Amino acid sequence: MDQVEIPEYFICPISLQIMKDPVTAVTGITYDRESIERWLFTANNTTCPVTKQSLPIDSDLTPNHTLRRLIQAWCAQNASLGVDRIPTPKPPLDKFQVLKILSHVRSPHLSLKALRQLELLAAENERNKKSLVEAGVPKVMVLFVLDCFQKRRLREGLEEALSLLQFVKVPAEEIMLLLQQNDQVLDSLTWVLGCEIMENSVILKSHAIAVLKTIVQKAGSGIMERLKPEFFATVVKVLRNGITLQGMNAGLKVLLAACPWGRNRELMVEAGAVHELIEIELGTPEKRTTELVLGIQFHLCSCANGRAQFVSHRGGIAVLTERILKVSPAADERAIFVLSLVSKSSASHMVIQEMVQLGTLSKLCMFLQADHPSYLKDKAMEILKSHSEVWKNSPCFPGSFNASLHR
Repeated sequence: MDQVEIPEYFICPISLQIMKDPVTAVTGITYDRESIERWLFTANNTTCPVTKQSLPIDSDLTPNHTLRRLIQAWCAQNASLGVDRIPTPKPPLDKFQVLKILSHVRSPHLSLKALRQLELLAAENERNKKSLVEAGVPKVMVLFVLDCFQKRRLREGLEEALSLLQFVKVPAEEIMLLLQQNDQVLDSLTWVLGCEIMENSVILKSHAIAVLKTIVQKAGSGIMERLKPEFFATVVKVLRNGITLQGMNAGLKVLLAACPWGRNRELMVEAGAVHELIEIELGTPEKRTTELVLGIQFHLCSCANGRAQFVSHRGGIAVLTERILKVSPAADERAIFVLSLVSKSSASHMVIQEMVQLGTLSKLCMFLQADHPSYLKDKAMEILKSHSEVWKNSPCFPGSFNASLHR
């Protein structure tokens, strides 16, 4: 195969492999269907990779049958040289085929088989996912979850229904319509997260929290302003009891999406989110998790109760200090802002001394010498200035900073 010269126009510009199902975009460039659909639907790109012209996600991709037959003929001629034959692509998923499968979802005896069939179709390619959305699969899956909730019964197929809702991208307008038509959608997902006795609990809850993330990130303020205390208590409990890393980050994104509303921040604090977020950080999470945790902590520390809970946890200041200059610029920014809120409004004598003992003072001095935006350095300097009378005699405080503190 390495010695065979492949015609240039057989190669997909994205994958740089021989095209199996060539399709031509409205820009006139031909790509392998799988590659261009992944480019458009998964990566959410809106430009042609070659021409850089606008290429909307819903634009037509026309099958290039002539080129496909040429590629198949060339592969057959060179099969003896190690070239794999290219099979004829499957025909597009038929809407009526999907509707037939959906009709079986309503049958207790056929629902599990039908849901698994839909899940397999969704996993095949992005084109199938788009067809499933157009056929109304998301709405049927939501109704399936609602039925489980209303009957308080974990039906077979619940995991598959949630998986489909997670991986089939649902348009924002459709999510809003579902929420307007039934105010129990969020309640049903909260119920799934709160169920204690179930098989595959971690996987099921990871799917549920991922669906919840998609909904709250697209929901309007009218929905976000009415989130219930049980909603936050359940999400925090799921984070506490263990979940997959992907589920963990989805749960954190749910909380972060709700943070702009003051009422929600208070409810999170009451649910114990401040302490739980500190515990997550003490578990040495990965970079993205840390960024999400610190982003939420910033919002929660903007209210008095949040700051009080933060400084009451012996690991709060310690974990912030540890993360500065060790994770990412985004984590540095959020950690400095949390420290700023604490030092301005909740810096008791004990907290100030704790910052010295834990090395926070030294870390802030190091931060000032590192390559960071001026506004962040100004924020770090404000923290140092605000308690300079206490810190100036500390051996951790470099004498060279005394002059700059009093400028």
